[in-house]
Amino acid sequence: MELLLFIPAAALALAGALTMISARRAIHSALALLIVLASLAVLYLLLGAQFIAVLQVIIYAGAIVVLFLFVIMLLHMATGEPGSAGPPGRRVAALGLAALFLIGLLFAVVRPRIAPPDVATLQPEFGTVELVGRQLFTRFL
Repeated sequence: MELLLFIPAAALALAGALTMISARRAIHSALALLIVLASLAVLYLLLGAQFIAVLQVIIYAGAIVVLFLFVIMLLHMATGEPGSAGPPGRRVAALGLAALFLIGLLFAVVRPRIAPPDVATLQPEFGTVELVGRQLFTRFL
């Protein structure tokens, strides 16, 4: 059951991220960011962290994206004016940095299979709204 929700949510997050970095207009990029943040909230729910999922929707998808959209509309970013060409070696530097990032990402994915780290055991209700509320109103009040 979890896999039926995980695969579409992960695919939507990846597609939204690719759209966000490849969009020509800033408003399309901000709307793609909204899709990424909503799909991340679904992934947090699948992990059993309801509190973080709700915070993801309220704070990031609700407030931050609305703030981005408000600033974009105030600055008239969607006028269609072409950007400056910039320095000539910028594309080569960007491709080099992307290659370094890909190598680091592959290293991070392959390394845990070589030597898995020790994982501390968590309470079964870790990340639930009930546990966070109990901690906030008892221990941290």
